[in-house]
Amino acid sequence: MRNNTTAARHHRLIYLLSVAQRRLQRWMAAQPASEVTPAQAGLLFILGKQDGVLMGEAGAALDMGPAGISGLVDRSAAARLVERRADREDGRAWRVWLTPKGRTALAQAKTDAAQINAALTEGFTSAEIDIVARWLTSIQDKFPRDFSRDPEE
Repeated sequence: MRNNTTAARHHRLIYLLSVAQRRLQRWMAAQPASEVTPAQAGLLFILGKQDGVLMGEAGAALDMGPAGISGLVDRSAAARLVERRADREDGRAWRVWLTPKGRTALAQAKTDAAQINAALTEGFTSAEIDIVARWLTSIQDKFPRDFSRDPEE
């Protein structure tokens, strides 16, 4: 069911989405127990699923380009959360691995994420949250990361 009514245009979705994202990011970064930034937590979650992932794969999973993932890995390595190692088969490629400190931070990030997700979903039914999740996912399809490229290239 599509919502093409005039009333749908008055929800200020762009504004609401932008403000919600900024407030959540600021709140998360300001938590005193947080040893890692939200971006670092995202990297830890990726490595928790598949340790030793290629940097490019981690960047794609986090919707980041080469410069962004490189900076994130640099900051995470400086914090001793991860280490970067050359790929065994391709010396030009780099893989990222969790350190013991990174594993501890990942466990804390999982606990923190569960608490934040509980707060985010409080007062909503599972069906409502399913719709929100579907809507947010659809944004990624409607506005792909590399929107400036010509699909014919």
